[in-house]
Amino acid sequence: MNSFCPIAWPEDPTPESVKNCEECGLYKQGTRMIWGEGNPNAPIMILLDNPGARENREGQPFVCGTRDTLQRAIHEVGLHQDDVYATYILKRRPIRAYDKEKTRQICMQTHLDGQLQKQNPSYVLCLGNVAVQHFFQNPDVDVKSLRGRFHHVNGFQTTVAYHPLAVRRRPNLYQLFVEDLQLIASHITRLK
Repeated sequence: MNSFCPIAWPEDPTPESVKNCEECGLYKQGTRMIWGEGNPNAPIMILLDNPGARENREGQPFVCGTRDTLQRAIHEVGLHQDDVYATYILKRRPIRAYDKEKTRQICMQTHLDGQLQKQNPSYVLCLGNVAVQHFFQNPDVDVKSLRGRFHHVNGFQTTVAYHPLAVRRRPNLYQLFVEDLQLIASHITRLK
């Protein structure tokens, strides 16, 4: 068995046309825009709520706990980093209070919808309740009730899993996390 070693996935440059977007107001918090990371042509688009500790203010990448847990499970189910692309509902990391619902709606309509149409992944994997509720556009759904199967959402085959940070905090969730990635991995092997 190959040993696992997490790495910083290559960052997908933010398109020049949106780099200085001020629509949602998060630019006032001083964080830079992060479009995504990994392979933009990957069959799996992983959707998280917002960029986290991977990026510091100067843009120096490092592997945070979210990426370590995610990459470990991806490796365990036999996926390759070229199979995945991670992006966010919010393209900037919030560091102060903000209008969460309004900001996410703006960011989804302004950036994520177009990104999905352009990249057209075979599958979308939503990680965590916040990403699930906003992508499914239903505040009453959660990972626990939706995991383990595919759903047709916004024209995409979509599945869900717990957020990697939740998995780190509650190690008993790791096997469920791996099962959810295995579900999508089994479909990817059929595409190859």
